[in-house]
Amino acid sequence: MQRCYITVDVFTDRAFGGNPLAVVLDAGGLSTEQMQAIATEFNYSETTFVLPPADSAHDAEVRIFTVNREIPFAGHPNVGTAFVLATLAEKPPARLLFEEKAGLVPVEIVTEQGKVVSTEFTAPQPLKRMSHLGAEQAAALLSLSASDVRTSRHPPQVISVGLSFLAVEVASREALRRARPDAAAFAKTFPCDGSDAVYFYTRDVPEGEKPCELQARMFHPGASGLSEDPATGSATAACAALLADLDDTTRDGELKLKIGQGVDMGRPSLLLTRVRKQNGAVASIHVGGSCVKMMEGTFRLDGKG
Repeated sequence: MQRCYITVDVFTDRAFGGNPLAVVLDAGGLSTEQMQAIATEFNYSETTFVLPPADSAHDAEVRIFTVNREIPFAGHPNVGTAFVLATLAEKPPARLLFEEKAGLVPVEIVTEQGKVVSTEFTAPQPLKRMSHLGAEQAAALLSLSASDVRTSRHPPQVISVGLSFLAVEVASREALRRARPDAAAFAKTFPCDGSDAVYFYTRDVPEGEKPCELQARMFHPGASGLSEDPATGSATAACAALLADLDDTTRDGELKLKIGQGVDMGRPSLLLTRVRKQNGAVASIHVGGSCVKMMEGTFRLDGKG
């Protein structure tokens, strides 16, 4: 059977920015092994497969694969898959609801004059705060010194809203730029509470990179060793939720952040976050952004695929 796919750059309004995603449409009948092989062939950080939902009240089941494994949830795959499906619709829906391994994921569709301009997912799970690491151990992951790690707001900590990441605040934009993943330190530290990746950010944003309030990077294991992700919606969602949770000045209301990522690897991304708080607790977590359609095509698998 011939399968169709569309690729998009996610969390960007220009081609060759953001995080690439391949979306395989009409994936029903593909085995898990075939999906993994296809994702490895695309060699993007993630590939999604759109299947009929188990519950007809939902819009689709979405399975998400990295080059190495299936994951229960991820951010840019939801933003990108919703963008693709909404643009294919005769009339873009206001909302899509995806069935994923981590739970149900609602994605809002923003349109202007009937055209899809952005999408925004809601995290499927509440914020989980797990293991702490020392500044020295976290710094080693990034080839930095302990003095480059800031712990005044929170220690390096594994957090999740559906997928786990180690979140680390670094003291300066210069330290963020200087960071490099250290394979030996990764091997000593991970896996930890389901995480094998480190998301690190700084509040030290130069004038030329505003209106972003944070700049971030993310290192993770890729197909051929450690690599960098240009836009990580699930980690961004967890980090925004953590910062909102730590903000004791807002008991009720919405906290918004514009977060840049991918700048230092030449794929600038912009992730728009908002976290709703109710009675001092995080009530919901949302991350959205724009997408650019890049490629579309077909492939055929024979019986040996």
